Amino acid sequence: MADYEGEASSGPTPAPRRADKPLPAICDPNHLLHRVVVLVFMCFLGFGSYFCFDNPASLQTQVIKDLDQNTAGFMQLYAWYSWPNVVLCFFGGFLLDRVFGIRLGTIIFSLFVCVGQVIFATGALVNRFWLCEVGRFVFGIGGESLAVAQNTYAVNWFKGKELNLVFGLQLSMARLGSTVNMNIMGWVYSKVADLVGSPGHFTLGISLMIAGVTCLFSLFCALVLGFLDKRAERILHKEEGKTGEVIKLTDVKDFPFPLWLIFIICVGYYVAIFPFIGLGQVFFIEKFNFSPAEARAVNSIVYIISAPASPVLGFLVDKTGRNVIWVLIAVVTTLAAHMMLAFTFWNPWIAMSVLGASYSLLACALWPMVAFVVPEHQLGTAYGFMQSIQNLGLALISMVAGTILDTRGYLLLEVFFCTCVCIALMAVVSLYFVDYLRGGDLNRSASSRASLLKEAEESKRRQSQVTEVDSAKLTPMSAFGLRNRYLSRLGAQLPHHCSTHLSSLAHRSVLK
Repeated sequence: MADYEGEASSGPTPAPRRADKPLPAICDPNHLLHRVVVLVFMCFLGFGSYFCFDNPASLQTQVIKDLDQNTAGFMQLYAWYSWPNVVLCFFGGFLLDRVFGIRLGTIIFSLFVCVGQVIFATGALVNRFWLCEVGRFVFGIGGESLAVAQNTYAVNWFKGKELNLVFGLQLSMARLGSTVNMNIMGWVYSKVADLVGSPGHFTLGISLMIAGVTCLFSLFCALVLGFLDKRAERILHKEEGKTGEVIKLTDVKDFPFPLWLIFIICVGYYVAIFPFIGLGQVFFIEKFNFSPAEARAVNSIVYIISAPASPVLGFLVDKTGRNVIWVLIAVVTTLAAHMMLAFTFWNPWIAMSVLGASYSLLACALWPMVAFVVPEHQLGTAYGFMQSIQNLGLALISMVAGTILDTRGYLLLEVFFCTCVCIALMAVVSLYFVDYLRGGDLNRSASSRASLLKEAEESKRRQSQVTEVDSAKLTPMSAFGLRNRYLSRLGAQLPHHCSTHLSSLAHRSVLK
């Protein structure tokens, strides 16, 4: 009524309502500049986790001396990180999807990382090693699940756009965190020792507390990402991101034999990489007479090479295919690198550089093969199981490696790592022949795989057209359609654009 009266009055006509001003580019969730801002926080989300994961490796000598531990006790710090992830690989995606949601889940897992690092540092401050182990366990609860959340954010924001580049950048930033840790924590410890007056467990605890600042920074990134994602949901009316990990443990019994071989390769390979890096600093000091700074630098070369090499090698594998051959090359070169470290006194920079390149190559070639072996609805279970047994293997081998080093020395430890890689090598050779007998799907070239995909899409398109025609035949006819059908059965010639099966006029080209 008020609008009507105002319209009838002789007063001035009110100005038309102006449309909302367009958002600046940096504030518009649809704009590339805004997504770049999101990507920056996304990359730094896991920086603190990766930085603090290898704190024990960068301070191996100090941890063993200041906390009065042997190598077996030292490696427990890595084992306790892996134990919770034997289970969380199955349930981390479920918690993010069904319980917390991606935004709250990311913040919660970031809090676990922060609290775990604080407990770890507190254990060093008060010289209670069992408390350090508790801290690493809590840290492990958040670490791997935070990586799942990071990948979910990437898919939610960049799917169909720059996703491959984003994954490469996230991996590079993760490796940057590990590299910075390897090269800076020894210097931090020495500076804290100068301030405190002497080295010891208190100095170690303060150093680890300082390292925990990176975890607080990652928590800040999680909070900002949650705010930006919530804002984008409100503006774009999109749903909250999902991990896409559908876990059904009953699917395990249906896994094909090639997938089990892939699992063996994964465990046999990675247990010869991460435990070695965890123990590498003292190895280079004792065998090659390196200074602590030089030992930390050569020990970090695997991560330094992996950061730029992973996107490049991933592009190479995508363009060539032949995944099994690339995995075979990666395993053989890794075995050669370990043998050089074990049986020669060649400059270890050579072997570690080879190890870094082969480590990146295997990651690019091995993990995508799971998608070639199992159907899409089993991918979540397959990857969860693969990560679970990988963490189980890392936990067990970390303890075994520490015991071997305490009782037998570095030579036998390197022989043990070579044996693990040999197991992976036998699994790769077996996978090659099994795949060959099954048609060679895993080792196809990229062009062959692309042509097969094109044929499958064409077949699917034809099937959908046939289904469309069949459904049209089942549709009740109109009076006009019945008339056409009756005339055709009498022998009358219908126009070329008419169909006797559809309820109205139809061009025959639609039915071809």
